Amino acid sequence: MRSLILWFALTATASLATAQQPGRSCVVKRVSDGDTFRCEDGRRIRLIGIDSPETEQEPYGEAARQALLQRISFHGVVRLETDVAPIDRYGRVLAYVWVGSSLVNETMVRDGWALLYTVPPNVRYVERLAQAQKRARANGAGLWSQGGFACAPSRFRRDRCLNQP
Repeated sequence: MRSLILWFALTATASLATAQQPGRSCVVKRVSDGDTFRCEDGRRIRLIGIDSPETEQEPYGEAARQALLQRISFHGVVRLETDVAPIDRYGRVLAYVWVGSSLVNETMVRDGWALLYTVPPNVRYVERLAQAQKRARANGAGLWSQGGFACAPSRFRRDRCLNQP
């Protein structure tokens, strides 16, 4: 009986500590594009493992931004999960974003609004994201049906696309 009471006490303490850890959740303030948003507390969040069209990649950037907005909504609460490297060189929090049991990073790729974009050491869900991209391409989902990935966002940022806006 004593060990059972000790187990309950330790479990309750661990749950309380996890719930109180800063940075585990976020209230969405603004969606910048299809893979970046800002929390009400000022943190900038970059979704790990995905890359969506840049805002300047008209009209695809705005379509990807709207797709992310539909999944996380203004003033909605999301749960953030970090990986090995929690911050990028721009000071953004790198996170897997969860709404309930749904991994937003995965749904963005699966629904064709983002590409797989792996930057080690943050590779926890790389296989899951790779499968989502394979399904999206096969199904012609989202921007795959519109030619939105003819110039990958990473190439666009390096000015390596022909006929870019």
